[in-house]
Amino acid sequence: MSAEVTYERYDGPEAAAAALDAFLPAYEEVYAEPPYSEGPSDVAQFIEHYVHHAQRNGMRLIIAREAAEVIGFAYGYYLPPDTGWWSNVDEDLADDFTRETGTRTWVILELAVRKPWRRRGVAKALHHALLDGLPVERVTLTVRPEPEAAPAQAAYAAWGYQPVGISHPWEEAPFYRAMVLDLKGQPAVS
Repeated sequence: MSAEVTYERYDGPEAAAAALDAFLPAYEEVYAEPPYSEGPSDVAQFIEHYVHHAQRNGMRLIIAREAAEVIGFAYGYYLPPDTGWWSNVDEDLADDFTRETGTRTWVILELAVRKPWRRRGVAKALHHALLDGLPVERVTLTVRPEPEAAPAQAAYAAWGYQPVGISHPWEEAPFYRAMVLDLKGQPAVS
């Protein structure tokens, strides 16, 4: 019989940055798999980005554990008013759609579960814990379009995310499917 899965929440830059060492081995394991196939230089780049992300407004990290073992994680923050997030999308999006206030849109930067714990509801629980109580109109994320990412694509669609275009966040980056979950008129997840 397996131990109960617990979900630990870390808010703000200090808590989120201090938790990096706890979930980094899980990150390395998950992102070594296709379609990511990340190596040491990619992990170093992730660490650099994560330290920057941890300083963002509303930063929240959730770590899933079974006993003491980290089995998954998710994090995100509010998109700032000066975000370049929507300019990376290949579709012509209306100005009203791309307008950010600093609290309108929550972005999920990472949501990952180690292979032995997939298809057990851990990703859905991480997603729920990450969004719990956030007073936002919508949530956005990106997902790889490759067949290896089909389970993630299916999960996001089942949770209500709609595609809004293809995102290419920087020159050497892969292409991603940008998705949005509209929460207007719905109570905050709780």
